[in-house]
Amino acid sequence: MTTQIDLNADLGEGCAFDAELMSVVTSCNIACGGHAGDEVSMRTALELAKASNVAAGAHPSFPDRENFGRKRSDLSGPALEQALTAQVENLKRLADALDVPLTHLKPHGALYNMAARDAGLATSILNVLQSALPNACLVGPPDSDMQHEAAARGVAFIAEGFADRAYQADGQLRDRSQPGAMIHDHSAQARQAVSMATESRVQTYDGKAISLPAKTICVHGDTPDAFAAARSIRTSLEQLSIRLCAPY
Repeated sequence: MTTQIDLNADLGEGCAFDAELMSVVTSCNIACGGHAGDEVSMRTALELAKASNVAAGAHPSFPDRENFGRKRSDLSGPALEQALTAQVENLKRLADALDVPLTHLKPHGALYNMAARDAGLATSILNVLQSALPNACLVGPPDSDMQHEAAARGVAFIAEGFADRAYQADGQLRDRSQPGAMIHDHSAQARQAVSMATESRVQTYDGKAISLPAKTICVHGDTPDAFAAARSIRTSLEQLSIRLCAPY
């Protein structure tokens, strides 16, 4: 059984309860302008992370604020890398001024899902990481093109599972447009998190058990009950004597 695991949340996305989440999670992924966020929100999130001793990372996305970065895009190659680099460097500039190290990079939304099965997108993300945050880890799905590309380059990779998302039999997240894609019940979220932490497994939407060796578990910060959900998950893990800590 896993003796420790990270609990993360995507923050700085304009929600009102980031401060509460910071008291529960052990790492956070800060929106840096692509799908959400601006200089004020980035600075606030960094200050909260520093005060709460929460590991902070960059959360870039396709430049698509209208769709919150959750719409598939054809943007790729140098154009994508330029857009992502600008986002990450904006966050890093503020982080450096506040003396907050950026420990990791986690792509957001459609970019995250597409890069899991697209070696070209994974390569672009690694190019940005090694250029803008050369000492950072990459966060993404286990057994994904992002993980394979990170391994090929010698970049530390942190495999991620989601407590509040349903999985398909192939290990990918169930599309948000499909029924049952989101898990709203806090008890069900906690059970899924515990299964990942203790068995490295998750039950899919159609009831199959698949391997999911996660080292960090995400709770989306843009849902109204995210704080209660994260607190329930943390409590369930701690009751099993699992230590909550950042893996960076």
